[in-house]
Amino acid sequence: MNNFLQHFHFASPWWLLLLLPALATIFLRRGRGADATLTFSTLSVLVSLGKKLRQGPGASSLPLIFLALVFAILAMARPVWREEFQNRSASGIDIMIAFDVSLSMEIDDFYTNEGAPLQRLDAAKAVVTNFVKNRPDDRIGLVVFSGQPYHISPITLDHDWLLGGLARVKLNHRNGYGDGTVREQGTAIGSAISAASSRLSARDAKSKIVVLITDGANNSGKISPIDAAKYAADLNIKIYAVALGTKEGRVSSNIQRFPRQEFDLPTLQEVSRLTGGEHYWAQTNAELKNTFRTIDALEKTERKTYTVTEDTELFLWFLIPSAVWAVISALLMALTPPPRPS
Repeated sequence: MNNFLQHFHFASPWWLLLLLPALATIFLRRGRGADATLTFSTLSVLVSLGKKLRQGPGASSLPLIFLALVFAILAMARPVWREEFQNRSASGIDIMIAFDVSLSMEIDDFYTNEGAPLQRLDAAKAVVTNFVKNRPDDRIGLVVFSGQPYHISPITLDHDWLLGGLARVKLNHRNGYGDGTVREQGTAIGSAISAASSRLSARDAKSKIVVLITDGANNSGKISPIDAAKYAADLNIKIYAVALGTKEGRVSSNIQRFPRQEFDLPTLQEVSRLTGGEHYWAQTNAELKNTFRTIDALEKTERKTYTVTEDTELFLWFLIPSAVWAVISALLMALTPPPRPS
């Protein structure tokens, strides 16, 4: 029933006001007529004056005429079955997310609201997921990197596809082998910026952005982060660099002989400065969430949503019965006419 009420409408509802005088005719017909001119003590004397009136014409044809009139009015009100479709256009902001998946991302120096340890990878995944969901009208792509970049999703409005790819991202095992998304060890920040910028270079968007998420310093790849940032600046691409991890966070001695916190804040600051973006250092899960809220606020989306309405006309479903009942009523009147006065 709710589905019916949601889709059924009258396109010209003012015609429905004619139902009031149509309904009024029923009560007028049932009203008492004028008083008799002659008063008789008994009607037996009138039996011989005429035959009994036939009830067929009035009893059958008049209800049909009334139904025909009601359905004709409903047809004039143009009943329609209405379907509405939401059509949205892209905002004009294209975003590439460059996501670090080097081995150091398994460090669990972040904490949930309940105080449980949380790996940097899982904390970043959760925040990026919310960021993407909050920007449904932006085209967003994803590239992950460690020793080299690897494209997960092209720039698209199909965010379910992108988030599905992000959920499947894995780190390598500590020995360097396994089913990790990117098997080459290292942190190729410059190559990741270059790969993300290349995806944005051909885009005709009013705003192009790279969101760089890393917890390391560049130690792999054939291009430095500074040179990659200059390349991005030439393409009018802004880079928001997000360093994550605490000062105490260290990679395992199984990965480095002399463990240390290695992200390079001065380089990330310069990368952002060269492109007109911003840089951030998130040391807690709350700070990481606030960082992405800040980026979301800096790059405001212009939402453009259009509603397309499609009406299927239903007036024939009312007009045809109205015509049929009118014809039947006319036939009944013709076949059983009222008696003529003598």
